[in-house]
Order: sequence, then structure tokens, then C-alpha cells
Amino acid sequence: MKKPLTHQTALLFICSMLLVACGKSGSNDANSANNPTAITGAANAIPIGIAFAQTSNVALLGQEGTDGVKIAQKYFNDKGGINGRPIKLVYQDTGGDEVGAINAFQTLISKDKVVGIVGPTLSQQAFSADPVAERNQVPVIGASNTAKGIPEIGDYVTRVSSSVAVVAPYSVKAALKQNPNLKRVAVFYAQNDAFNKFETEIFQKTVRNLGLDLVTVQKFQTTDTDFQAQASGAINLKPDLAIISGLAVDGGNLVKQLRELGYKGIIVGGNGFNTSHIFSVCRALCDGVIVAQAYSPVYASEINTAFRKAYLEQYHREPPQVSAQAFAALQVYVEAFQSLDKKSNINKLTLPQLRTELNKELLRGKYQTPLGEIAFTPVGDIIQKEFYVAQLKMEPNGINGKFSFLRAN
Repeated sequence: MKKPLTHQTALLFICSMLLVACGKSGSNDANSANNPTAITGAANAIPIGIAFAQTSNVALLGQEGTDGVKIAQKYFNDKGGINGRPIKLVYQDTGGDEVGAINAFQTLISKDKVVGIVGPTLSQQAFSADPVAERNQVPVIGASNTAKGIPEIGDYVTRVSSSVAVVAPYSVKAALKQNPNLKRVAVFYAQNDAFNKFETEIFQKTVRNLGLDLVTVQKFQTTDTDFQAQASGAINLKPDLAIISGLAVDGGNLVKQLRELGYKGIIVGGNGFNTSHIFSVCRALCDGVIVAQAYSPVYASEINTAFRKAYLEQYHREPPQVSAQAFAALQVYVEAFQSLDKKSNINKLTLPQLRTELNKELLRGKYQTPLGEIAFTPVGDIIQKEFYVAQLKMEPNGINGKFSFLRAN
């Protein structure tokens, strides 16, 4: 519900506008809590918080999210931003644990006075940090949170990353299409990560639903580097298919050690494999790994073409899924802001009002993103039409690789 401007707030707003009009500068701490035009500083920029991992074992995944929002910031600011007002991204490092994510959210909300947040990197972190945003009534859009129950955390929690329950089965079906005779399946998962624990449940359910034999379930930690025991134990059972739910570093090292120990069957990687950084971990031994995806660089649309071109020019490789999802998250904020401004004039809203009205507006829209057309359910989960399956193809040098896209069904 909107709150009416108090007499004092109205006076402060008028004064701040006069100062801007006269080209003057000065302290704006006094009204920064209520007035977004005062807190954004130079050029009346609108602050959006970015809470991704910049350190820890998930920094590679966090960097891909950062890459995506940076491209989106330039893309939309070059197009005029939010009806003439640019976007300002405010970054806070979540690290790889829950405490880091909570601290990042608290800083963005209370100190940086952002209007909304994109993040955090992991689903495990989202279960702890998203309630902070919910209590403060600050919109948060997850760009890489695919575990069950994320949108249900609260009214201010949304995501542009499709649930693994929807995406994961495509990769197992693609493996079965490549080898219709496969029967025996070994599953591996990182037991210390909420997302991977949920993802492996989906994989195991898919295996059973397809009439395949689950011969072993092997556990590991995302911080592990030695997987000899798990790999040897599984290989002794002669699986035709190995399914791994982990992150890029641990998952990539597990692939490498499976191949080094002589496993020659098909390998399916979970959502943590959706990063070009996987290539530098398992190198030539990555070749052939199958991964289901919510994004394809070859998806034909005007905005995906622009996104892909900008990403290639900046980073000299194909954009990964997390970068595309992070771009889409910022796009949702921008287009929701633009729509809201036409209805309510965002310059006249206090910061709490702006956060609340923005959250309502973003749930109403449909967005043509690099992921394809997306919208949201009433609880904030993504509605997405297109999904893909890719196979990792390594170049002869064994260092560089790409995601070669297969049919999703």
C-alpha cells in the first residue's frame, strides 16, 4: 500500500529538485532514507543492488552473473535508462556461504539504499538472505537460484532462473536418445549444497520414471578435490550413465577423475555445469558431457542477438546461462520501472513506496529477454517457454570448448 508524502518529505523533495535544477551539490544524507532521487547521487541514477559471489569457491559463477548485469546496464543506459534516468549498479560480495549473503543484503538495503536486488549466487544462500529482503520489503530477483521453494520465501522474492525440476529431466532424456540401450545409472551429488541436494532428487526421480536402474548414489562436498573413492566405487558397478550435481570446480574435477579411472559411459552434468569455466577444470576430458539449459546463445531474437554480440565483444566467448539470466533480471527491473513511471511518476515516490510499487509492477509484466519470453506466476516463479540441451565439445588443444546445442526433446 502506498504511503502519502508527509509535508516534510514533500518540502525536502522540492528542495532537492531545486538544487539539481541549479546545478548545485551538497550533502543528501538527511532525506536519503525516503527519497530515491536524493540517494542516487550523480545524474539521478537509480541504484540496484548486485549480490553475487566475488570470492570463495563459487566466485566463477558469481563472476558470470556480474558479467551479465554489466552488459545489461550499458545496454539499457545507452537506450535512455528508465525514462531518462540511468541505472547505477551497487555491488556487494556474498562470498560462498549464507553469512556472506546475509551481510551483503543487509548492506545493500540499509547502507546503499538500493531499490531492488539481483542475487544471491546460490540457492543455499537465497534461503538465508532472501528473508532479509522480505522483512524489509525490498524486491529481490534470483538469477541463479533454481532450488524448490525459492519464490515461496515471500511476496518480494522472484526469480528468472527456472526450477531444476523443469529443466533437469531434459538432459537425461537426451542421454537416453544418444544411447537407447543404457540401463545402469550412477548418481553423484554435493551433499553440503541445498540446490544440489534438490537437483539430485529430481535426477533420481527422472531415472526411476524412465525405467532405468539406479545402481549407486555417491556423495561429496563442493570443497572436495579428491573423488577417487566415489569414482572407483561407481565404476566397479559398471554404469552406462553418470549424473553429477555439483559446481564447476568440484563437478569438473569429478568428471576428470572418472575419465582418468577409465569410465567411458555418458556423463550428464547438472545446472552447476552451465558455465564456460568448466572447460578449464576438466579440459579435454569435458568432451561429451551433456547439460540441460534454460538459455541458448543461438536463440533467435533481437535482444538475444544484441546480448550475445556485446558479450562476445567484451569477453571473447559465448555467453553462459547465468550471464543471460542476470541480464534478464536487470531487464525486468528496468522495464518494470519504465512501466511504473508512466503510471505513478517514480520521482514522487518515497523509497519504501518505490520498492513496494516496483515489486507489484514487475510481477505483472511479460518480458522479451535473451531467455525468450518470460513472465511470473503470482508467487514470483518464472514462466518460461523455451529450454535447451547442450553437449560440451572441446577443441583439439584440449583447453577451449563450447556448448554444442542439441534438441531439447
